[in-house]
Amino acid sequence: MAEAEEQETGSLEESTDESEEEESEEEPKLKYERLSNGVTEILQKDAASCMTVHDKFLALGTHYGKVCLLDVQGNITQKFDVSPVKINQISLDESGEHMGVCSEDGKVQVFGLYSGEEFHETFDCPIKIIAVHPHFVRSSCKQFVTGGKKLLLFERSWMNRWKSAVLHEGEGNIRSVKWRGHLIAWANNMGVKIFDIISKQRITNVPRDDISLRPDMYPCSLCWKDNVTLIIGWGTSVKICSVKERHASEMRDLPSRYVEIVSQFETEFYISGLAPLCDQLVVLSYVKEISEKTKDTFASASTMIEREYCARPRLDIIQPLSETCEEISSDALTVRGFQENECRDYHLEYSEGESLFYIVSPRDVVVAKERDQDDHIDWLLEKKKYEEALMAAEISQKNIKRHKILDIGLAYINHLVERGDYDIAARKCQKILGKNAALWEYEVYKFKEIGQLKAISPYLPRGDPVLKPLIYEMILHEFLESDYEGFATLIREWPGDLYNNSVIVQAVRDHLKKDTQNKTLLKTLAELYTYDKNYGNALEIYLTLRHKDVFQLIHKHNLFSSIKDKIVLLMDFDSEKAVDMLLDNEDKISIKKVVEELEDRPELQHVYLHKLFKRDHHKGQRYHEKQISLYAEYDRPNLLPFLRDSTHCPLEKALEICQQRNFVEETVYLLSRMGNSRSALKMIMEELHDVDKAIEFAKEQDDGELWEDLILYSIDKPPFITGLLNNIGTHVDPILLIHRIKEGMEIPNLRDSLVKILQDYNLQILLREGCKKILVADSLSLLKKMHRTQMKGVLVDEENICESCLSPILPSDAAKPFSVVVFHCRHMFHKECLPMPSMNSAAQFCNICTAKNRGPGSAILEMKT
Repeated sequence: MAEAEEQETGSLEESTDESEEEESEEEPKLKYERLSNGVTEILQKDAASCMTVHDKFLALGTHYGKVCLLDVQGNITQKFDVSPVKINQISLDESGEHMGVCSEDGKVQVFGLYSGEEFHETFDCPIKIIAVHPHFVRSSCKQFVTGGKKLLLFERSWMNRWKSAVLHEGEGNIRSVKWRGHLIAWANNMGVKIFDIISKQRITNVPRDDISLRPDMYPCSLCWKDNVTLIIGWGTSVKICSVKERHASEMRDLPSRYVEIVSQFETEFYISGLAPLCDQLVVLSYVKEISEKTKDTFASASTMIEREYCARPRLDIIQPLSETCEEISSDALTVRGFQENECRDYHLEYSEGESLFYIVSPRDVVVAKERDQDDHIDWLLEKKKYEEALMAAEISQKNIKRHKILDIGLAYINHLVERGDYDIAARKCQKILGKNAALWEYEVYKFKEIGQLKAISPYLPRGDPVLKPLIYEMILHEFLESDYEGFATLIREWPGDLYNNSVIVQAVRDHLKKDTQNKTLLKTLAELYTYDKNYGNALEIYLTLRHKDVFQLIHKHNLFSSIKDKIVLLMDFDSEKAVDMLLDNEDKISIKKVVEELEDRPELQHVYLHKLFKRDHHKGQRYHEKQISLYAEYDRPNLLPFLRDSTHCPLEKALEICQQRNFVEETVYLLSRMGNSRSALKMIMEELHDVDKAIEFAKEQDDGELWEDLILYSIDKPPFITGLLNNIGTHVDPILLIHRIKEGMEIPNLRDSLVKILQDYNLQILLREGCKKILVADSLSLLKKMHRTQMKGVLVDEENICESCLSPILPSDAAKPFSVVVFHCRHMFHKECLPMPSMNSAAQFCNICTAKNRGPGSAILEMKT
């Protein structure tokens, strides 16, 4: 008997479009892999409690209340935190779009994995099972059942409300349920019942055989082989039940259906799970073995005891007969932690579409598969499923012995070509042929024979390996004859060293003779010239075509010497890029040369000089006078900024141009800059009639005469007076204006203006008071600081000298009496060296500081001893 190997590889996905009958052609022997990746991560910190399998994904429940959706390799695709306690059951509908979950704390959830619909309910007892209608995705089948102490059927009414009905209760906890078609089968402590959801009738009751086994430790295993065949496994007993239609003459008060047990037999071990395999059964068995009798050290010497321990679980394939069964194969499984598991800890789940069997235990999930990879690949090739065969061989290439990936791949390519799927065949070449240059060339010639060189062209190797130049030239000629755009794409994508460039250039020239203005061919020819380092010809074509790549070509290959007489063409094509390129390369094409070339195109000349001025105000200073006219003609919005920023333009010339064109704002600025502020102000008032601008101008100039002129001009214009009253309060005394207003003149918003003047005045007063308080506080702070400083003692030692007689300030004989005067300025004198104070003032000052006009110092200390 084979043992399942402990390995961390993911489960093998065998995609198939064939029916169950074709799947049955596979050999019945199984191979095992441990489901790893995300499952390993989950089971390191948690334990599996249940699992449900769909053809597209797996749903794993844990003891810590998590539900994880996995792909068939065991990678986590989605995770749900359902409950803090154990997940008892997960149920999926056939579409895989809806999931039902129940947990030990009584929570029940049914929700759509890809939609917003959701049902929540919490019961006062643990809910052991849940099953959603197989066609729950349909609006008419919104039903599910839950089982705890009783079996409840939930249905969604037409008002989108859920209502529940009790299907069964009173015979202990419901511990297993399976829903297939219109039939629901469940098991409680007494046996198995089947309910017809259409007729709302309970069809049968199949009692359990061995009532000595605890139903919670040895639960019933149920599975539907098809819509009318139920397989029951309980303890060591297996029963195969068939639901049949009752003849009309027999109905009377009986249900319309009845159950017939078509096969019943006993197994060697306790059943943990069942699954159908064609007309056979896959049985997961729990094995409890009894060790040898040992002496009990705590009892009398004659006492012997038998010890039970858990052995590895078994997965058997059996052929059921009417009253017995035939064993086809039996494997002992190496499951992590099997020594600690009970019968109820194992579950067998299966995927009908792929004949995969999942052995679920708290610490491990093992996948059982039919046949080995060599046999499986044989079957796939026989069925012409080359892609699946190639995938299977690549996934298990270390394990296959009779097949080679390359042989399968070549057979696959031949099959696709024979079927007419040329593009798919060419794409597969990239993966299958790899770096084998000889095979590549062989396949290219094969595609040439059937006229499909275009199909393989996008996938040809371009680096490692490199094929013969003839191969690439052959494909380029094929495109050149029928598809100019495709030819241009290949030239752009393929490196120029793959083929003989001169041969292709000549071929393009020959075609251009027939179509001289074909832009695609011209551009392609320019690219070929570039590959051949014939930059002059390439540049000429790009300029003729006005192609955007011309700038990249010039930069990349340093062709500035070739464009000195083509500046106008470049500017006409894209002035912004051309100017940036010219300014970035002043050392190669001088400013003077560019300006000369653009002399006949002043609008382009302006674009160039404007960009130059923006970069550096001084580089083009010799052209600033010219720029005045250019700005005036082509870009007036930038004229005033230019006049403000330029320090080299002649103001008289600028003023003349602006006056000729009646540019008021520019003229005002120039008059102001030339010192003629009064004329500028007059122009603002008379030409622009803008009192705000006039006031702003007067503020900038800060000239009393300008304010006087502004007041005189505004005195007979009420709107101007209003503007002045609102704005001049902080610059000119408003009284000067108010006194000049004629009596009786109606001034708009006069009250608001006067209120603003008063507010401005109050604000000035408040500011002055605030400043005064700050000054007083600072003065007081400084006075206190000075007082603290003056109160400090002054160190006098033998190193100090008298500033008058320059003798040491302290006598050599300290026993003799002496007197010293020390001022705050740190100057020291013998008392007898100081002049006597005058009669007018008793204060005495430092002679040195007084003589230097540094301010008098008062004596702070007189030492006598």
